[in-house]
Amino acid sequence: QVQLVESGGGLVQAGGSLKLACTASGRSATSSTTVAWFRWAPGKAREFVAAIRWGTYYGDFVRGRFTISRDNAKNTVYLQMDSLKPEDTAVYYCAADPTGRNSRYGLEYDYWGQGVQVTVSS
Repeated sequence: QVQLVESGGGLVQAGGSLKLACTASGRSATSSTTVAWFRWAPGKAREFVAAIRWGTYYGDFVRGRFTISRDNAKNTVYLQMDSLKPEDTAVYYCAADPTGRNSRYGLEYDYWGQGVQVTVSS
């Protein structure tokens, strides 16, 4: 079992930055668990943003603007988002896969947080 709590969302102007945090707890929340960020905007499909286990993986749209990292001592994964654009506006969710598959597909993640709103104004 893994419980996930996101924080750090908010409103920012285009070109600005936000840092999201996802804190994990539970028996299966270990350093070998893959933790990913997805986002979901109204009228669009859920989109893979980034994942981390031993390495890091990014969605094609990220193009160097976002950085995923983890602090195993705090059981927390971060998503640093820079050069934000209005099209980055979405609810951002973190998800965990204790089997460590590093997948880009949301269906392969068993545990999800409640999501945080990120709004980028133009």
